[in-house]
Amino acid sequence: MLNIVVCIKQVPMVTELPWDEKSGTLRRDLAAGMMNPACKHAVEAALQIKENLGASITVMTMGPPAAEEVLREALAMGADRGVLICDRMLAGADTYATSFILASAIRKKCPSFDLILCGAYTSDSETAQVGPQLAEELNMPAAAYAENIDVNSGTLRVRRLVDHFRETLEMELPALVTVSMEKYQPRYASFSGLDKAFTRAGISVLNAEKLGISSDDLAGQGSRTRVRKVFIRKAQKENVMITGAAARAANEFLDRYERKIGAAIGKSIEAKK
Repeated sequence: MLNIVVCIKQVPMVTELPWDEKSGTLRRDLAAGMMNPACKHAVEAALQIKENLGASITVMTMGPPAAEEVLREALAMGADRGVLICDRMLAGADTYATSFILASAIRKKCPSFDLILCGAYTSDSETAQVGPQLAEELNMPAAAYAENIDVNSGTLRVRRLVDHFRETLEMELPALVTVSMEKYQPRYASFSGLDKAFTRAGISVLNAEKLGISSDDLAGQGSRTRVRKVFIRKAQKENVMITGAAARAANEFLDRYERKIGAAIGKSIEAKK
């Protein structure tokens, strides 16, 4: 039976993105959270592999205590256990530090893993870096932006679309794959799944001490990213009212915006007088 680890992330609702302009970080405590959409596709990919071949699925996330919600959601979908990495000392980690911390947690809780799945990117940053960096930390083969995954006798075949080219890659397990959102449409959690997710334990909590990570480790493997400034771009819009007969209004519209429309469609247009 395969041992699959799915790394997921709780992200703020897209309508709620409160920034701390001084620190340059998201105030995640002030926004309602949800499972990152691409991560949900990765969970679905793991569930389909489980249904076809048999597998044990561990979902793992790093975040504040509230991030347990996305682990419960994954359990309700059909995952077997969850791991929450939660410690104030680890807060504010960038992708470099996050991959180091996740690798430490995987080595501790799932040392005999066969396959690691991640969402290809997250809606709150879209760097697409954690998956490949995690593979580097664990010294294993990886493929990004997978739209289809086949596992057969210890061999992994991945199909992906990159730069308008479709590729098929093969590698031996253990391996890591980041899952895009073209396929593996996430299932809804059943009532029985919700009941099991919230009535059984199923969630292990790890802090820096349990992972054996010290402040000195973070100094060497910590965040490389430095945010110099965060600001919200404000769009300035001007409303223009064109009145009169239809033909006259159309000509006035073209007189005003002929160049902009031509640039947008890639050809010049002329108003018919």
